[in-house]
Amino acid sequence: MTVYVIVQLKMTDHSAYDRYQARFFDVFRKFSGRLLSADDNPTMFPDEAAFHAWADSPEYLEIAKDRKAGAQGVVLLAKGFAPSA
Repeated sequence: MTVYVIVQLKMTDHSAYDRYQARFFDVFRKFSGRLLSADDNPTMFPDEAAFHAWADSPEYLEIAKDRKAGAQGVVLLAKGFAPSA
């Protein structure tokens, strides 16, 4: 079964992350990983209700007909964790 990993990063040390990134793909590919998407400015919703307000809206459902006719896709809705206090 295919497994998708969704990662959201907040940079705290760019030089450390640059070292990681320089070596990442060699290790990732060794274990058959494939990068499907990367986005520096992803769209996020404040909560599940806001996502459904958009995804279930008549405006989106109208244009989604063409997406469904023209492409196969998987929509993943992963709940976020609140930061520790």
